[in-house]
Amino acid sequence: MIKFFRFFSQDLGIDLGTANTCVYVRGKGVVLMEPSIVAVNRESKEVLAVGKEAKKMVGKTPSNIVAMKPMKDGVIADFEACEKMLRYFIDKVKSAKHRFVLPPRMVISVPSGITNVERRAVQETALKAGARVVKLVEEPMAAAIGVGLPVEEPYGNFILDIGGGTTEMAVISLGGIVLTKSLRVAGNEMDEAIIDYLKKKYNLLIGEKTAEEIKINIGSAYPLEEELTMEVSGRDLVEGLPKTVRIRSEEIREALQDTLSVIINAVRDILEETPPELSGDLIERGLVIAGGGALLRGIDKLINQETKLPVFIADDPLTAVVRGTGKMLEEEKYFKQFPEE
Repeated sequence: MIKFFRFFSQDLGIDLGTANTCVYVRGKGVVLMEPSIVAVNRESKEVLAVGKEAKKMVGKTPSNIVAMKPMKDGVIADFEACEKMLRYFIDKVKSAKHRFVLPPRMVISVPSGITNVERRAVQETALKAGARVVKLVEEPMAAAIGVGLPVEEPYGNFILDIGGGTTEMAVISLGGIVLTKSLRVAGNEMDEAIIDYLKKKYNLLIGEKTAEEIKINIGSAYPLEEELTMEVSGRDLVEGLPKTVRIRSEEIREALQDTLSVIINAVRDILEETPPELSGDLIERGLVIAGGGALLRGIDKLINQETKLPVFIADDPLTAVVRGTGKMLEEEKYFKQFPEE
């Protein structure tokens, strides 16, 4: 008896981020969120680990192994490593219930400020990794769709997406972006600011992983009701020996001040250019923050203080962009709106 197998396309929405890669499978939701890191053997070029396993190796590898980030400032920095990383994540989420699986359609988010060359690089990498159809959507639009803003209505919607490599912001109305700005200043720059601060103040050298832990544990953008402290270990730059210091959340807030000022000034610039009718909408509807930066304590209070707008933190801000790409797959009206690359 001849068996007939139904070909099945497992369509994917992907947030190919500098810090994390998130994957949405049509009909299942967000199924994967792992660090955008690849560990490679320098000599054989063999990929030793990807995602969570590769992150454990950061700063701890021997000379013949490098744990690298294929994405930098929201764009592909290493094409080969990015292709292998993307292929690994695609294979990881593939359904085992179907004998034959068509190559998937993919909706991938990209920064609004990237060039045509960078867009083609993303598309070619996705095709090499196994995509059948690739559609690219700008991150602020994906984030706005993901958090449930009424982007198709004739109202102004302001979305601010603070990721790892880029900060994306846009005013959206009638299904299109009216104004947008993309900054290559985001979570990674915050980590670097913490590293520089501790180096200057305590002669203490720490790594990126420790800086991120500090930001998550005691970082803040606005004075806290109860300030926090944390013990941090690193290398003493004077004596060259291991050293531990106790730092306060006020110090980390001071370290982050310049980075946050760049973001807030960009938000103010967008508001100054917004047409008056849409400005009136924003006074009522406010501004929504998505991305990992939305989790920084007090960032909503700081932006509210500086812009006088109501500010809201998106539900599950880390997955806002990938949920937007997923909604584009689930609802054909969104999928058809964006051209195939």
